[in-house]
Amino acid sequence: MKEFDAVIRAALREDIGPGDVTTKFFIPPGTRFYGEMRAREGGVVCGLGVAKRVFELAAPGSRVKLAAREGGRIKKGSVLMKIEGPASILTAERTALNFLQHMSGVATRAALFSSVLKKGRTRLYDTRKTLPGLRAVEKYAAACGGAVNHRLGLYDMAMIKDNHVALAGGSPEKLAAGIAAMRKAKAGLKIEIEAQGLAQVKAFLPLGADVLMLDNMTFAEMKKAIALVRAYKGKRPEVEISGGVDLAKAALYSRLGADRISVGSITSGAKPVDISFEVKAKEEKEPGSFLQASFLHR
Repeated sequence: MKEFDAVIRAALREDIGPGDVTTKFFIPPGTRFYGEMRAREGGVVCGLGVAKRVFELAAPGSRVKLAAREGGRIKKGSVLMKIEGPASILTAERTALNFLQHMSGVATRAALFSSVLKKGRTRLYDTRKTLPGLRAVEKYAAACGGAVNHRLGLYDMAMIKDNHVALAGGSPEKLAAGIAAMRKAKAGLKIEIEAQGLAQVKAFLPLGADVLMLDNMTFAEMKKAIALVRAYKGKRPEVEISGGVDLAKAALYSRLGADRISVGSITSGAKPVDISFEVKAKEEKEPGSFLQASFLHR
């Protein structure tokens, strides 16, 4: 999980700053600890490798054993991770938990939406509605839960939205010229265009976009729009449904046979999975035994 080192290091700097004063002044030097992360509710676990990397960076000399499978279903009481090490595991625990809880929440929500789409043609996509600085880990978690990653940013796919269309005066000719210029300058870059009604669907089909988004349309409008795309004799774009899609709408819209449904709340509406970190101080004189004092970190 070294690909996430930049965001992990930033999170550790934010939390630790110049030093963990509580651990420094209240934990006897040389004390070693053993801890377990346990699920306090069911869900899909994600971020185990990230949490492990937190301990590697913030608690050198600690030993981490993963007790669950990344992307696997977990139940209340499931042991996810076992950690043994110096007092610095107390310094690392909140950052590790924050990543694990949040990423598991995103993966769990993605899995929930994926489950209502069944196994038809339509695939679930995430969006750019992510927390600043955490897009990489949230996109990873969404994929872990069964979603497909949409564009990562403004650079890896073109999205012609309502504002772009308005600034072009709604003119298909101007939009076509822009698309042609982009194709020439950025060969291979996918282009998506947003349509907000049947008139725009008809006008935009000849533009040759790779994806046609049906944004905030009614069920009846989307049904007609998809029929228009399927009957089109030229290059047929993939069809994406978007706009305020909740679980009930996702299940309903999946019957239309679109290629994609994008859901911003996979990331923006994810509730962290409740995970605890129970830690006990090891008694040095009797290897394997523990002091009476224990810590429950949430």
